[in-house]
Amino acid sequence: MEERNIFMEEFATNIMMTLPTAALLLIMAATFYTLSKGADILVEEAVSLSLHWGVSKMIIGATIVSLGTTLPETTVSVLAAINGNPDLALGNAIGSIIVDTGLIIGAASLVGHLPVDRATIERQGKIQILSGIMLAIVCLPFLSSGKTGNISQFTGFLFLILLVLYIFMSIKWAKKSNTIVNGLMEERSPLLLQLLKLAAGLFLVIVSSKILIPSVEITAVRVGIPQSIIAATIVAFGTSLPELVTAITAVRKGHGELAVGNIVGADILNVLFVTGASAAVTKGGLNVPPNFYNLQIPAMVIILIAFRCFAKSGDNRISKTEGLVLLGIYMVYLVLNYI
Repeated sequence: MEERNIFMEEFATNIMMTLPTAALLLIMAATFYTLSKGADILVEEAVSLSLHWGVSKMIIGATIVSLGTTLPETTVSVLAAINGNPDLALGNAIGSIIVDTGLIIGAASLVGHLPVDRATIERQGKIQILSGIMLAIVCLPFLSSGKTGNISQFTGFLFLILLVLYIFMSIKWAKKSNTIVNGLMEERSPLLLQLLKLAAGLFLVIVSSKILIPSVEITAVRVGIPQSIIAATIVAFGTSLPELVTAITAVRKGHGELAVGNIVGADILNVLFVTGASAAVTKGGLNVPPNFYNLQIPAMVIILIAFRCFAKSGDNRISKTEGLVLLGIYMVYLVLNYI
């Protein structure tokens, strides 16, 4: 079965290599869409299954929903790491944090009200900023034996252990919450149907990721842009589409806390889950591209600190002005990648 999968991947790659660049861009756009739809199905069914917990929308966003929406990042990065493309794996993880916190929170703040649950931001929010700083530290060259940084396989497993601890603590905090979730689902489907939809969503995410990776690799080579830059911008945006769709939809339906919680949780999972799993599946770990020290890592830290400051402001919300600042940081980061 594994040999058949490898053969199918090589067959798909060989076909893509014969296609013009315009066709590859269309394939990337199509796989971004199917990634989004697959993750969207996962989110809807995960929220439906979690309703009986009766916990706050922000906690659901920071746990169940963020697990669903970060599946595209995880699948793309893990498969890239297995296929020997650490630039794509790490670039996607760091780039997704920047996209989530800058573009998505910024855009969502312009669409509607983004309230912040004080208790949740004090707990998950602290983990969010600490996770980002921890990732920046383990990327530093002096912690590895080579000239550039390396996130070792051991560090990857350590991140996964921290992920399990984070999920355990989130469930514990959720059980202590007295805020009941209302209005997220008007009716519930039978349990078997929900599980089948979850499986369908997962299938879409995995298949789309397997098609997306070779199309990005081939396009990067043809265009002459480093794969790490492509991963930190285009792929990160594409795999973050579930978060973007979820955030905009949640805000429009009056569930702004769900949107904020989703991004907080997604940032944590991009460090512990996406980076951790990608490093854990490779014996040599993930090498950090030298150019990441100039832009990607500093941009990630800056945007996380800015979000943390805005989330802890006295008005318990992310205002439109604050959202514009986050959006501005993202736009500057995007431009600097290509000049």
